Amino acid sequence: MSSLVTMVIVFHFLFMIFVVAGGCFLTRYPRIIWFHLPAAIWGVLVQVMHWPCPLTPLEQWLRSKASMPITNQDFISHYLLKIIYPEGLTPTMQTTIGLAVLFLNGMLYRHYFKNRHNLRHSK
Repeated sequence: MSSLVTMVIVFHFLFMIFVVAGGCFLTRYPRIIWFHLPAAIWGVLVQVMHWPCPLTPLEQWLRSKASMPITNQDFISHYLLKIIYPEGLTPTMQTTIGLAVLFLNGMLYRHYFKNRHNLRHSK
């Protein structure tokens, strides 16, 4: 069971990286848009709306089944808080993170579609 907890934690972390930076791969792998766009929308909504991520309760449930300590914190607070925000993660900070991810991905998508449009019209 503890290996399942580890897998959920690793997946959660990789998903967060994909949400933030997956748009960087659009020009090289354009079909990634079908995976990245919904992931990015979900990631932004979870942060801005302060929704609980379903992976956190899954991790906590798996921890309980494996007799591991259970935390009542979300993934960011428990694993990344010391790295991202040493003083504590507030709802305002979460909203800011969500908006920053939205802005970054908006710029990446804008760049992708602008270059795609220019390539089609230059032929």
